[in-house]
Amino acid sequence: MRSPRIGVMIARGDLAVECGYQRLAEVQEQILWICEAAHVPVIWATQVLESLAKEGVPSRSEITDAGAGVRAECVMLNKGPYIVKAVGALDDILRRMEGHQRKSRSTLRRLRLAELFQLEKEPGERSIASSAS
Repeated sequence: MRSPRIGVMIARGDLAVECGYQRLAEVQEQILWICEAAHVPVIWATQVLESLAKEGVPSRSEITDAGAGVRAECVMLNKGPYIVKAVGALDDILRRMEGHQRKSRSTLRRLRLAELFQLEKEPGERSIASSAS
């Protein structure tokens, strides 16, 4: 069986504009979850280690953000004069985080998005979403 070659880029700057900064973490987690379930590769993007690549020194939040990229198949870095240093740091961070990711899996709550895909049901008939649970 063949499937189309697709992937999803989580461009968090654009995503924040669409869903609001307050929901950014929640929505990116849902996208990661859906893609993992569908076996669709994810590209983690938008300002990952940007201060390190451009100025040579990362912020604490950038290090944490880069570590969260371990769940994606690809992490995108922006170019800068310290890009080699940024690639090395990203490699180190992801290698360290990989062991933690194998040890624990997130337990995620029910996606509200799934409710949008429920088919109209006739009396006494179960919907697709409820029959999967």
